[in-house]
Amino acid sequence: MSTKETQQVVVREPEPEFLDEFAGDNADKLRDFAADLFDRGETLGLIGPHEPARLWTRHIINSGLLAPLLEPNSKLADIGSGGGFPGIVLAAMRPDVAIRLIEPMERRCAWLQEQVERLGLDNAEVLRGRVEEYHGAFEVDQVTARAVTALKKLVPWTAPLLVPGGKMLFLKGAGVHDEIITAAKVLKKHRVVNYSVSVLGEGLTEPTRVFRGEIAA
Repeated sequence: MSTKETQQVVVREPEPEFLDEFAGDNADKLRDFAADLFDRGETLGLIGPHEPARLWTRHIINSGLLAPLLEPNSKLADIGSGGGFPGIVLAAMRPDVAIRLIEPMERRCAWLQEQVERLGLDNAEVLRGRVEEYHGAFEVDQVTARAVTALKKLVPWTAPLLVPGGKMLFLKGAGVHDEIITAAKVLKKHRVVNYSVSVLGEGLTEPTRVFRGEIAA
C-alpha cells in the first residue's frame, strides 16, 4: 500500500496596496526584506509556518507604524531585534535615525547583519548580546521592542540606555494595561513618566498597541 504525501501550500500575503504611500521612497527596501523573509524566514527559524499568510500586516506594517513616532536625526536602540521587527523595518523607513539592533542569538545576528548589508542600511548597527551588557556603554534618545517580555522586566532592561527625557516605544498586545499595573513600582523606580498606550493602524491593519513612556529629565 503506497503512502501519499501531501505537500502543504504556503500562502503568502500579498503586498498592501498602500505600501508606497506608507513607506514612500523606502518601500522597495521593505519589498526586498519581505521577499527574503518569505523565501528563507521559516527555514531560518525567524517566522513560524503560518506567518507568511500575515507577514505584511502582522509584522512589517505593524513595525512600520512606529516610524512616524521616531524623533528626527535621533539615536535609537531596538531590543531583541530577532528577525528584524521592528528594527530593520524602522531602519529602512527612517534613514535619518541611527539604530542599534541588540540581539543575543548568534544566528539571528547573522541574519540581521546580512539584511543591513543587503538593504544598504548605513544607519543600522548590529550588536550581539543581552541588553544589560550595554548599560553604561552608550545612551540613546529612544528604545523600541516588540514581543520581548513584560514591562516589569523590559523597563529595567531599557531605562539605563535612555538619556533624560528619552522615550520608550514598545509594541504590545491586548494585555498591556495589565502589564502597566503590574509594573507600577518598576516604572516609578526607573523614573518613567507620562506613560500611556496609543492604538495605531486602525483602518490599515489590525490595531497596534504601543506603550509610550519617557525618563524624567
